[in-house]
Amino acid sequence: MTALDGTSAAGRVLRPWQDPALPVSDRVDALLEEMTLEEKVGQLGSRWLGNDMEADQDGEPEAEAEGTANVAPMQDVFAASGSVPIEEAARHGLGHLTRVFGSAPLTAAEGAAEVVRLQSEVVKQSRLGIPALVHEECLTGFTTYGATVYPAAIAWGATFDPDLVERMAAAIGRDMHAVGVHQGLSPVLDVVRDYRWGRVEETMGEDPYLVSMLGAAYVRGLESAGIIATLKHFAGYSASRAARNHGPVPMGRRELMDMILPTFETALVEGGARSVMNSYSDVDGVPAGADSWLLTDLLRDEWGFTGTVVSDYWAIPFLATMHQVAADTDEAGVQALTAGIDVELPDTLGFGRHLVERVRQGELPESLIDRAARRLLTQKVQLGLLEEDWTPEKSVTGAGAVDLDSPSNRALARELAERSIVLLDAGTALPLLGEGRPEPRRVAVVGPCADDPHTFMGCYAFPNHVLPRYPGLGLGVAAPSLIDALRAELPDAELVHEPGCDVRSDDRSGFAAALQAARESDMCVAVVGDLAGMFGLGTSGEGCDAEDLRLPGVQEDLLAELVATGTPVVVVVVSGRPYALGAVSSTAAALVQAFMPGEEGGAAIAGVLSGRVQPSGKLPVQIPRGPGGQPGTYLQPPLGSNSHGISNLDPTPLFPFGHGTSYTTFAIDSLRISDAEVPTDGEFTVSVRVRNTGGRAGEEVVQLFLHDAVAQVTRPTRQLTGFARVRLEPGASASATFTVHADRTAFTGRDLRRVVEPGDLEVFVGTSASDLPCQGRIRLTGPLRHVGPGRRLVTRVDVEPTPGSSATQQGGTDAGQS
Repeated sequence: MTALDGTSAAGRVLRPWQDPALPVSDRVDALLEEMTLEEKVGQLGSRWLGNDMEADQDGEPEAEAEGTANVAPMQDVFAASGSVPIEEAARHGLGHLTRVFGSAPLTAAEGAAEVVRLQSEVVKQSRLGIPALVHEECLTGFTTYGATVYPAAIAWGATFDPDLVERMAAAIGRDMHAVGVHQGLSPVLDVVRDYRWGRVEETMGEDPYLVSMLGAAYVRGLESAGIIATLKHFAGYSASRAARNHGPVPMGRRELMDMILPTFETALVEGGARSVMNSYSDVDGVPAGADSWLLTDLLRDEWGFTGTVVSDYWAIPFLATMHQVAADTDEAGVQALTAGIDVELPDTLGFGRHLVERVRQGELPESLIDRAARRLLTQKVQLGLLEEDWTPEKSVTGAGAVDLDSPSNRALARELAERSIVLLDAGTALPLLGEGRPEPRRVAVVGPCADDPHTFMGCYAFPNHVLPRYPGLGLGVAAPSLIDALRAELPDAELVHEPGCDVRSDDRSGFAAALQAARESDMCVAVVGDLAGMFGLGTSGEGCDAEDLRLPGVQEDLLAELVATGTPVVVVVVSGRPYALGAVSSTAAALVQAFMPGEEGGAAIAGVLSGRVQPSGKLPVQIPRGPGGQPGTYLQPPLGSNSHGISNLDPTPLFPFGHGTSYTTFAIDSLRISDAEVPTDGEFTVSVRVRNTGGRAGEEVVQLFLHDAVAQVTRPTRQLTGFARVRLEPGASASATFTVHADRTAFTGRDLRRVVEPGDLEVFVGTSASDLPCQGRIRLTGPLRHVGPGRRLVTRVDVEPTPGSSATQQGGTDAGQS
C-alpha cells in the first residue's frame, strides 16, 4: 500500500520511481531525470558470466577442442573481450544478465542462488540499485539442466494446434518465472524459404499464416506467465542465399513484406509480445541491426511497437567484423542505437562507455540514449523490479517448489509429440497391431536414430546445446529411445537392434549386421534422420546447413539395402528438416515423419507405429522427391511450379504442404460460399462438411487456400488462409465455416503498398495444398483498397457438429486462428 503523500506502508518516503500509485510513464520519467548519462548507458548493456565455461566428463571446467563449446556464433572469439567482473560491469547499472541457467548444468536451486548472487551485486554496485532483467533461451522448453525438453518448433508446426502450443508456452513461462527469469528469447518466427538451412528445425514451417497463428499462441502463453516473449529473428534471416547460416539475403522488399514480416506483425498484434530481436543477416545489402526502416519506421512508427529491441548475440560488433558497414565496434554501436536497437546482448561491447563520450562531445544525441533506456526501464517498472520491497531473494521464491520436469510438463510434451507425428503413408505395414494384420513376432529395429534419444531433441535443447561439454551427465532428463519405447509397446515381440551406421559418417561397417537382422525378422523398422548440434557439429541446427536434401551420411544407402532384403521396411525419419524420400517411397512398407519430438518422442512414435496413437500430424513443410530439385517451398507463383517442358526439372514434391494421413478416413464435401460477390472491404464465409468415413475416432485438419486469379504482381498458386482441427467419432460429421475478411487477401502491390484488389478469387478447401476436393470462386468488387496496421490478420473458423454427430473443434472457437 502507498499513501497519498507517497509514503510506503512502513512509513518511508518513496522515491517517485518506486511509487506504484504513479503511472508507469511518470515513474520512468522521474528515474531518467535522476540518472546520470553513465547510468542510462549502463542500462543498455548486459553481462554473460559463463560465456567461457567448458567442462570435461566429470563436469569440471576444462577446455576442449576449438568449436566444441560454442552455443552462440563466434562465442570463443568474443569471450575474452566480454570477460569483465560483474562488479565492474554493474558499476553504473546493468540492463540484462545473460543465461544464468543456460550456460552450465545447474539445478533449479543452484541457478536461483546464482541469480540472487548476481542481482545482489548489480543492486549493490550501482548508485540507484536497479536490478537487471534475466533472460534465457526457451525454444524447446526452458534451456536449463533437468528441464522438460519439448518437441522442436518444427514439430509444433506439424500439430496445426495453436491452443496446445499456447499451453506449452505457459508451462515453460511458469517454470522460468519461478526461478527469477524475466525474458525468454523465443519464439522463432522465421518462415522457411529453403529446406537446406540448418535452423529449419527452429521454425514452425514454410507458411506465414501457420507460423503467425502458432507464434502468436506461443507469445500469449509465455506472456501469460509474466515472461517477456522475444520475437526473432527480425527479419529475413531464413532466406539466406544457398541456405547458409548468416548468409546474405537477396530478397526484394515485396517478398519480405508478404512472406516474412506478417508473422512478426501478427505476434505483436494478436500475441502481445514485448520484445523483438534483430536478425544477423543483411537484406539487399542492409544489415538488420543497422536498418532504421525495419527497426524504427516499420516496427515503431507503422506497427506501433513500444517494447524493447534486443540485439542477437554479438550482432552489434558483427556490423564491423562481419558486415563491414562500420569501421569498428564503437561505430557499430552508434549505428545500431540510431537504427533502433535498445539493449545489447549477450555482453556489452558496442553500447559501452564510448557512447557517453560521444554524447558529451556532441557527436551523438542524448535523446537516443534516453529513448532506449526509457523502453527498458518501462519494462523493469512493469515487472515490479523497482518496487520498494523488491529483493533478489523474493525474485526466486518459487525455486524451492518448482519441478522443471514435472508430470504435467511431461504430459504436455507427450501430447505435443503425439500430435506432431506425421503418417506420410501407412502402406502395407501400419499399424503394427490390429487392422487384421498378424502381429510381428520378430522386429528388426535398425538405423542410427533408433537408440539415441538425442536425435529427438533440437539444437537448443539443453542436452544437445550445453551438455556436450559435460558428457558425464547424460541427458539430465528421462528420455527413452525408440527401441526402448517399442519394447514397452510390443511386449510379445522379439526386438533386435542394429544401428547400421552413424548419422553423419560414411562408415558402412555396420551394414552387414543390420541387413542380417532384417532378413531374419518379420518386419524392419528403419529409423533414420538427424542429430542436432551447433555450428557444424550436427546435421541439423544453427550453423549446420546442408548441401542438398539427401539423408545425411550413408543412411539412404542403408535404406536401399534394407528394402532389398525383401523384409517389409517401415521407414521412420526423425529430423529437423524434410529430406528427399523419393528413392524409398515406392519400396518402403510405410513412411513416418517425426520432427524432433522431444523427450516423450520415443513413446509417441512407438504409439503411432503400433496403432495405439491415432496419427494426426500435418506437414508444415513439403517432403521433396529428389535431393536437389525442391529446396523452395509450396508458396510459388506459376513459374515456380512444374513448367511442363520449359525446364527438365520438376519441383513437384513427394508429399505436399499440409499432408498427413491417419488410421481412419475423412471426406470433405458440400462446399458453400456465402456470396458470389463481396466488396473489397467486406467479408464472406466458406463452409464445408467434414465426415469421418472410417472405423476409428480421429482428427482432421481442414485447410482453406485462396488464389488470386489475376493480380498486378505474381501471386502464389495456393496460399493457406485458414485451418481448424476437427475431432470426429466414426461416422460423425461436422461443418467447418471460415469467415474471411477481404483484408486476408491483401498483398504488396507494384508500388510497395499493401492492397486489396478487386477481381476473382479461387477458393480451395481440403486436407493439404494438393488434396483439395472443394473448389469454388468469389469476386471482390469495388475500388482497390490500401490497407495497413489495423487490418484483419485472422480468419475465424467455427465448427458445428451435424445433429446427432460427435465432433470437437480443437483450439476453441477460433481454432488455428486466434
